[in-house]
Amino acid sequence: MAEKRDYYEVLGVSKSAPDEEIKKAYRKLARQYHPDVNKADDAETKFKEVKEAYDVLSDGQKRAGYDQYGHVDPNQGGFSGGGDFGGGMGDIFDMFFGGGGRRDPNAPQRGNDLQYTMTIEFKEAVFGKENDITIPRTENCDTCHGSGAKPGTKPQTCHVCHGSGQEEVVQNTPFGRMVNRRTCSTCSGNGKIIKERCTTCQGQGKVKKQRKIHVKIPAGVDDGAQLRMTGEGEGGVRGGPSGDLYIVIRVKSHEFFEREGDDIYCEIPLTFAQAALGDDVEIPTLTEKVRLKIPAGTQTGTFFRLRGKGVPRLRGIGQGDQHVKVVIVTPSNLSDEQKDLLRQIASLDGEKTHEHEQSFFDRVKKAFRGD
Repeated sequence: MAEKRDYYEVLGVSKSAPDEEIKKAYRKLARQYHPDVNKADDAETKFKEVKEAYDVLSDGQKRAGYDQYGHVDPNQGGFSGGGDFGGGMGDIFDMFFGGGGRRDPNAPQRGNDLQYTMTIEFKEAVFGKENDITIPRTENCDTCHGSGAKPGTKPQTCHVCHGSGQEEVVQNTPFGRMVNRRTCSTCSGNGKIIKERCTTCQGQGKVKKQRKIHVKIPAGVDDGAQLRMTGEGEGGVRGGPSGDLYIVIRVKSHEFFEREGDDIYCEIPLTFAQAALGDDVEIPTLTEKVRLKIPAGTQTGTFFRLRGKGVPRLRGIGQGDQHVKVVIVTPSNLSDEQKDLLRQIASLDGEKTHEHEQSFFDRVKKAFRGD
């Protein structure tokens, strides 16, 4: 077993430190190493070490014995510590949050939140949608109104823990009398005992139900967005409020449009003649078809913007834009007449077609032969 560190060293204070300084040091270190905050592998061990040091140094009698005998005095029970981690947790929450005791097991408790994933079409995300969904959730039993007791009866206060949900176990050890607190084994920490259970919920106070909920999807919602529906989660306990329902939106892709924020993107094919000579073409948008003037000499990859033809802004006024990308399509099956015309155009421009040029591979072969 590893040798225990000096308690003053653990808390980082001097042997002459006053009680207030010791308490201040403990609060700081307890926050730092609390297992709910610090996820390091050794956090719980350090937390217990800090708690043990404070238990001794904060008690005048134990501190005096520790100052005289160190860790080995058998007449000043409690130096060894480490056996009341659960109790220490409660003490720390009391110190941090100003509580005067442990959490009341009979206090109202908020219900759990739920999550539901809804998949919608591209245009439904753009323009919004209303839909009914059905979710399974836990609700208060209508027969016993959430008490878990048979109608006409009510839960009784636990005679072991007297409603606190905690019971104390006293042990006499060579180092003194030790008191440990643990969850009451009689009422399982509820503070109440149900002698006659409700036959509908079997004493749980809760039942599973299928709940139909009307959902309004706002216009402009995007993939991955979450909608919060207050109070549509699982029912609370002992009169506590219900949790919330979070709806995660998944948007299907569109065969023609793509979306980036509030803007819409699409591609339109143009022939060589349309791009070279210019044209007036019809473009589909999310709501209608519009005419777009293509100027002569347009190059492939050119973008045109249609203002206000994008997605309605979810938290604003107006809409995004639609961006149209031009892609020049090269014909693959030309007639002899079409080939002839293209040769004439190339000739007028002073260009040589591949038909008049030596193939690349032929020229490579000649280079190797030394021709």
